[in-house]
Amino acid sequence: MSAYIRDVEPGSYAQKHGIKPGCTLLKINGHDITDVLDYRFFMVERVLRITYKKPNGKFALCRIVKKDEYDDIGLVFDTYLMDKQRSCKNKCIFCFIDQLPKGMRESLYFKDDDSRMSFFYGNYITLTNLSDADVERIIDMHISPVNVSVHTMNPDLRCKMMNNRFAGDSLKYLRRLSEAGIAINTQLVLCPGINDGEELTYSIEELFKLSPAVQSVACVPVGLTDHRDGLYPLTCYTKEQAAETLSLINNLGDRYKSSVGKRFCYAADEFYLKAEKEIPPESYYEGYPQLDNGVGLMRLLETEVEDALSDFGENPRKHFDGERKIALATGVAAFPLIKMLACKVETLYNKLNEGKNSTLTVKVYEIKNTFFGSDITVSGLITGKDLIEQLSVVKDESGSFPGDILLIPSSMVRTTYPQDASGDDVLLDDTTTEDIEKALSVPVVTVGNDGYEFTEKIMEAKTCQDL
Repeated sequence: MSAYIRDVEPGSYAQKHGIKPGCTLLKINGHDITDVLDYRFFMVERVLRITYKKPNGKFALCRIVKKDEYDDIGLVFDTYLMDKQRSCKNKCIFCFIDQLPKGMRESLYFKDDDSRMSFFYGNYITLTNLSDADVERIIDMHISPVNVSVHTMNPDLRCKMMNNRFAGDSLKYLRRLSEAGIAINTQLVLCPGINDGEELTYSIEELFKLSPAVQSVACVPVGLTDHRDGLYPLTCYTKEQAAETLSLINNLGDRYKSSVGKRFCYAADEFYLKAEKEIPPESYYEGYPQLDNGVGLMRLLETEVEDALSDFGENPRKHFDGERKIALATGVAAFPLIKMLACKVETLYNKLNEGKNSTLTVKVYEIKNTFFGSDITVSGLITGKDLIEQLSVVKDESGSFPGDILLIPSSMVRTTYPQDASGDDVLLDDTTTEDIEKALSVPVVTVGNDGYEFTEKIMEAKTCQDL
């Protein structure tokens, strides 16, 4: 077992102790190094004995002392994981990647199911890629939390939904990890008439039996594109179905809240939007344990914007001279909320600068998803083509864009892992923010899902005239 060292960071511990690019890392403190988990786990010691092989084939040993705990020693490998990323062995009936049209960049078609990515990036895994040895390593290293895509606790149904005859058996690893005290967050992608209703009740109740190790359950409605030729016949949730499922989840959550003081199971924001129900108050989300699954994102954003507005109101300041026009693009799902929040920011700004030569106008544009289909409403799946085409029509007769700057959610652009050297300003269809700027003749700025950043970037927006 070994890991090829592609580079050594200048001034690092490794460089100071003579390790050079082209060497091969073999052991740390006597432990074989096979991948990033081994490397990160054994590197935290303050004193390290590094065994490596030089490019000429000779073995060498160096001793690193006086290292701060968790300090990196400065080795750079071919990939972040130090070996190949594990792909998914399943063919789930609801898999979004199987619903992608042809001709997109190759990396989008890769199905990740790697437990190491769960630890480092919060990715969800199905457990079907794990061996007994993998599970024992997670336990020995106490890798926690582990995020698991469960979908159903019915073994037979899990096999059918995931098209993997071993999918039901792999649930044993969920129980093994929970017995060992490994914290686990779970998700259920719900498909109408398949794993909701009585099956959903059963799954949540079985997962609750594994608490407190299983800390939370996120219930997410299936997302369906227009590119499902030859795939399992699924339907989206209707308003009535969403309301019924929402009621089931919340009734169970209320019961757990009363008995153990914790809701345990949560419905994604999409269920509330589909059911046309009001998003719950902040107390419902109990610290937002399932934000990555879209549970409470809208409530948190609204809360943070309200806090930011309060802060700006207590500390008023004039941000720019003259009239500024800010354009903001978002998906269908978030449009009503974003429009309301932008209006609040605009109102406060103009109130604080009343009577001064400083005014702000914010216009929010709803971008429909024609690329994937109308059932896909989240901002993170909007393509550059849809964005450009739908915003081009709002130009005035002279061809000018009605805004000094265009703000877009950062979820629209690609999020890259450290091993990916490409930029993070690329949308799903390979359109760059620079392409959008050229097409619309307006500066483009990304905004994270953070209420303070949202408020600040609107209030303090820098346009091309400021650059």
